[in-house]
Amino acid sequence: MKDYKIITYQEAIKVIEEIGLLPLADLLPEYPSLNSMTSKESWHSDTEFDPWTWRTKFAADGVAAYGKFLKKKSILISRELLPCVRAVLGRQDSVNDRYKNGLISKEAMNLYHLIKENEGIDTRILRAEAGMKNKEKKKAFDQALVELQGTLDITISGIKEKQDANGEKNGWSSTSFETMSHWMEKNDVAMDWNLDNAKEKLRSHFSRVCTPESLKKVEKFFML
Repeated sequence: MKDYKIITYQEAIKVIEEIGLLPLADLLPEYPSLNSMTSKESWHSDTEFDPWTWRTKFAADGVAAYGKFLKKKSILISRELLPCVRAVLGRQDSVNDRYKNGLISKEAMNLYHLIKENEGIDTRILRAEAGMKNKEKKKAFDQALVELQGTLDITISGIKEKQDANGEKNGWSSTSFETMSHWMEKNDVAMDWNLDNAKEKLRSHFSRVCTPESLKKVEKFFML
């Protein structure tokens, strides 16, 4: 596999389009991450070369879906590969049916419906709307969001800055979420739930871009 080294956002886009799946931090052996192919000095520099700001820009620009999709780790998935990954990791049955069958937590089901009713909702607002602002409910809230990302039901849509009454930035920015179906629809990404086709495309793609060592892990992740 290539030893990717990049400086600009446009260079990062080309890498995502080429390899299809890009973790923020190291996840697979002999496989790049956004962290490994950028300089440490550029992170949190609050400049146009800051990969920390790129991660949500990819999602906002429709370049790649972004979320904790694999092993509870933050991942970028290209538009081209996304339908295949969703077909393998996601589910076609509704969250309500999954809840009835004990396949999803009540918290996750409730959060999904709140996100669907308000696509792009700020995490702070979501937590308040869900009645989970209390400190003791934060863990359950975070786990439910990770649960929904792991099945690609939701995705991070961007970052919302916290502002004061004068519109000035005040405090930490927060993540916003939307349903994956909404993200795909607005970015003209067609979904195909054919599992056999999805696995074949993933197998073909990763056999081209992975080393034998990283391919073993990918095959395990996607049950290829």
